Amino acid sequence: QVHLVESGGGLVQAGGSLRLSCTASGSILSIGTMAWYRQAPGKQRELVADTTGSDSTNYADFVKGRFTISRDNAKNTVYLQMNSLKPEDTAVYYCAAHVRTSVIRAAYYWGQGTQVTVSS
Repeated sequence: QVHLVESGGGLVQAGGSLRLSCTASGSILSIGTMAWYRQAPGKQRELVADTTGSDSTNYADFVKGRFTISRDNAKNTVYLQMNSLKPEDTAVYYCAAHVRTSVIRAAYYWGQGTQVTVSS
């Protein structure tokens, strides 16, 4: 069993910053891609950023230059530093990770989500 727990969400004014964290725990052999998604009310879940096991990163166009994804492999943790936040960044942010739990078994796991609200 694998659990992903996010933290760091909250209410911030436009132009402010937040740092999200997500830690994976459980029966983990290795972790590949780790990612952040978000879902605003009435909208589909969308990819914000991801980072592979080799530390390459990928960002959605709407966060490039404002958000930074990073990871600490020793802690099984991924971070999302969010700067210059805009009201349209308001959403529930979800952490996801591709986790190998045995030689023959791997799956994509999701956290429970953390609310980010940006006021204008």
